[in-house]
Parts: sequence; C-alpha cells; structure tokens
Amino acid sequence: MKFLVSNDDGIQSEGILQLAASLMPFGEVVVAAPDMERSATGHAITMSRPLRVRKVKLPGLSVEAYAIDGTPADCVKLGIDELLEGKPDYVFTGINRGANLGTDVLYSGTVSAAVEGCIMGVRSAAFSLLFGETMDYSYAGKVAAEVVRILRDKDLTPDTLVNVNIPNVPEDQIRGMMVTKLGHRKYSKNYEKRQDPRGRTYYWLAGELIEEPLDWDMDIEATKNHYVSITPLDYNLTSFAMLDTFRKWGFENSSRP
Repeated sequence: MKFLVSNDDGIQSEGILQLAASLMPFGEVVVAAPDMERSATGHAITMSRPLRVRKVKLPGLSVEAYAIDGTPADCVKLGIDELLEGKPDYVFTGINRGANLGTDVLYSGTVSAAVEGCIMGVRSAAFSLLFGETMDYSYAGKVAAEVVRILRDKDLTPDTLVNVNIPNVPEDQIRGMMVTKLGHRKYSKNYEKRQDPRGRTYYWLAGELIEEPLDWDMDIEATKNHYVSITPLDYNLTSFAMLDTFRKWGFENSSRP
C-alpha cells in the first residue's frame, strides 16, 4: 500500500511524524505537508502565486517528504498530481493537534486535506487528538494503524471520508471505538473588541465553546465519554431532502433535458 500523508500543523509537527511512523509497517509513506502551520485554513487552495516545494528529511523517519508553502489542500492536490509516482491507495492526514469535531470540520485544514484526497478519487481519513495538558500522540498512532487494518480489506469508496477523533486520556481509560454522527458546535461571543495603542479598533477571535446536551452517538459526546469517534463524512453538500421542495417553490421553470 502507498500512503500520502499531510496535515495543517506543519511538516515538522509531532503529530505528522507519529502518523507517518505508524503507517510505515503497512507500506510506502510519502509526506507532503505545509512548510509551516496552516491551521483553520479550511479548503483554500493557492491560485494567486506559484507553489514552492522543498524536499526535506524528517527526524527518525526514512520516508520521502516534501515541505510546501501552500495550504493543506494544495499539498494533497500537488502530491497526487505531481510528487508521487502513481496514485496513492490512501490519503491520511493529521494527527491534528486538537479536535476536529462537529461543524468545526468545515474550518479544519487537516480534514479539508483529506477531503481533497476524496475529491481526487483516493480513499482518505483524517486523525485528530483532542487538546490536553500534554500531547502524547503514541496512542493516536495505534488508532491510525487499527484504521488501516480495518479498511484495507473493505470496499471504502472515495466518496466517504473517515474522520477520527481520539480522546486525550491515558490509553487504559479509552472505552473503545464508536461510529458517530457529526455534532454541532456553538460558540459564545466570537470576537473580542480591543484597541491598539493608537486608539484604533481591532477584533480578536476568542469565542468560548457553549456546552449543550447532545445525543450519545454524536462525535462530541462520544469523545467526552472517552470513546474514539469514527465519523463517516460526505463532501457532497447537496440537501437532497430539499430538491423537490425547491421545485415546488418555483425555482425550476425550464424543461428538463
């Protein structure tokens, strides 16, 4: 098997080093990741300037690795199109420093990099370790290896992204893996208004998460209860339930082909 590995925390981050190391026993690993942190960039791609690629050596790993001065989605797109010889079997991204739960996946560069893999026809998964006082990625690496073992003999289509979130607790406190639904995250007053020394107003993103009761099988609740959350995501955002409703409302007034 061949893996393309990327993230949004940057190519020297501890999480991506752990992910690459955990995948090496299963096949060839190639890393194509941002040259610096690009968190919360969503699915942005670079169109206004050329991309620069630099081949790098990752500490303690004998893998091919490229640092790219672009977004996570750039890295996966460029990796599949130009840097790899042949299409990879999987795009795995992470291990992200912090959760990618609920509607926050729409902002995540790590999840978007995996979505780009799906768009390009490659089976993909994104891995995230929840924040904690310490960030030990070793157990999250074991989870990534287990996901490979489960997926390699299954007919996962590229239309489905596997979003994995790992609680940041000691391994012996993990209660298992749970298939979950995407939750909804709400934040209090998102911006803090401040003034600089010259009296000019500026705004700093500083919202705090609002805790709400959630169904037991939502990703947010599952990780809170020490389950590894496995959420299948579909990048097709069409609201199929509303198609006929829109036609009845009069949005469609032309003959169909």
